[in-house]
Amino acid sequence: MYLTSEIKKEIFKTNGTAKSATDTGSPESQIALFSHRIAHLTEHLKVNKKDYSTQLGLMKLVGKRRRLLNYLQKTEISRYRAIIAQLNLRK
Repeated sequence: MYLTSEIKKEIFKTNGTAKSATDTGSPESQIALFSHRIAHLTEHLKVNKKDYSTQLGLMKLVGKRRRLLNYLQKTEISRYRAIIAQLNLRK
């Protein structure tokens, strides 16, 4: 499987608010996890162009990440700018 518990812990440790492996609820850690999943699905769709169910799942993930980014932008702009810079996302 592409997303093992070790990979998730590493993502949460490097991107969460508390910088711990158990910080799974902060918007930063969820955005980082969604970004990892989006990158994986994008690579899958480059090979399998007609996989429309995966394409639908990818669009839903992008929407979830966008909503979390909008939430961070409205509540704490400094955390929003930090996660955008850290993950190299464009707005």
